[in-house]
Amino acid sequence: MTRRERMTDRDLFFNYCLWAYEPVAPWQDKWRSANLLFHSFERAGADDRMFDLVERLRGTVGPSMTVWGVKWAGGKIGWEYYFYDYRRRERERSAAKVLRGMAPLARSTVRLNENHHYFMFSLDIDDALVTGARSVDEIHMYIGNPGSDVSSGICYAVTPAGSRLENFYFFFDARRHREDILNKIACSAQIDQGAVELGEIYRPELRDCRTICLANKQRTDCIYFSGITVDQLIFFLNWLDYPRSLCSLVERNRSRLDHLLYDVGFDYRMESDRLRIEKSGYYGIF
Repeated sequence: MTRRERMTDRDLFFNYCLWAYEPVAPWQDKWRSANLLFHSFERAGADDRMFDLVERLRGTVGPSMTVWGVKWAGGKIGWEYYFYDYRRRERERSAAKVLRGMAPLARSTVRLNENHHYFMFSLDIDDALVTGARSVDEIHMYIGNPGSDVSSGICYAVTPAGSRLENFYFFFDARRHREDILNKIACSAQIDQGAVELGEIYRPELRDCRTICLANKQRTDCIYFSGITVDQLIFFLNWLDYPRSLCSLVERNRSRLDHLLYDVGFDYRMESDRLRIEKSGYYGIF
């Protein structure tokens, strides 16, 4: 199924944290970022019910309220959806509501405790979920991290068996916090600063953005560049060897996508004396 959507005057502009921004070029009659998600479905040969799930979620939490991530790891495309409500326990976009909205297309065997102070959760999405071959058996739940000097969050994986700690996230202003960003990258058990230049992680081609998020995960560290231009997105996709069709769609349609800002990230660790990028992703909304 080929599907493309154009902007309307009802569209909103949010980054991958559901923080609002102003378009950086005229947007009239240009593409929504969701087209990049739809094209990834087409490239991966995804089941048409993946499109149906998008419409179910729009109907459940509203248009432009779901963040999507296209992941590239091990030569395979994957997807993750993120749902935010910063009102925490006063939330309206709860996990319970989203899971009800996804049924019966996708069933769940796990739920979140709505008394927890989570402000966001995410779900791994694939063909197996929408075809009924598997259920939602894990939810990634994000809560705040009070006491940090910068905006920070903690992620837990919640399953029917309980919860386990996954990641810590720290958000820095890309311009004001450059020294803090470098210090945070260097203070890591995942890299050897004697063997790798920090510029291999803190990429000069991407650092001119709005926000940089650094994460400490169980097996890797991760860096996210938020608020990059379409040209920086093109660099990112080519640098990390995304499928040629994904890169060329953005390149051919640059003028249809230049009004948006984008968010990208990659997981990294040392392997022997070299930096290894294990997974990466780019983000938008629908």
